Amino acid sequence: MYENNVLGELMNPESADLIFEQVRPFMKLMTQYNCAMLEIKTKLEVLNMDLSMESDRNPFESIQCRIKKPVSIAEKLKRRGYAINVGNIEKYIHDVAGIRVICSFPDDIYKIADRLCSQDDVILVERKDYIANPKPNGYRSLHLILDIPIFLADETKHMLVEVQFRTIAMDFWASLEHKVKYKKDIGGKAERISAELKECADQISQMDMRMQQIREEIEK
Repeated sequence: MYENNVLGELMNPESADLIFEQVRPFMKLMTQYNCAMLEIKTKLEVLNMDLSMESDRNPFESIQCRIKKPVSIAEKLKRRGYAINVGNIEKYIHDVAGIRVICSFPDDIYKIADRLCSQDDVILVERKDYIANPKPNGYRSLHLILDIPIFLADETKHMLVEVQFRTIAMDFWASLEHKVKYKKDIGGKAERISAELKECADQISQMDMRMQQIREEIEK
């Protein structure tokens, strides 16, 4: 009976209009984040082509984009003690739009990041270098929060986009670490597994640097 009542309410035209009015600002904001993400993605692809002319190779292997799911946005606001509304999404969540750039070598990461941040319409809001200063678990990546203007039909609006740079090896480790450690109940094995994952991360970092050195030797 309760389900039938809820269904009846949702089918009521007035209720449908109310739901639409509540959802529309959120959908509009997500569209704006998507536009900002595409702006940064295009800039990165242009940089990749331009830099490939300098070194005769592409600095990055792939680029992935995503918009944070509504449930993840709501959970993040709730954890931080903020009301769940459109205004707080813009104010407190800086990684709604996310781009991950997978590079061949560590020095490619810094080269692309520096060129991107030096562009006139890109503002660097925050930079976290987990390559130079890895997280305790061994995680390595360069994180940037960028402010980019998007040109809409009736306004120009500044939006935030998070860009993560990793090497192929760093991305491989991060993906497997998440699957191994967080998808299973490891109980009393946690400390030992954490230590092993940290050791793997260190070995992968050493391999990254060695591969970069070999590349430099070849280029010389």
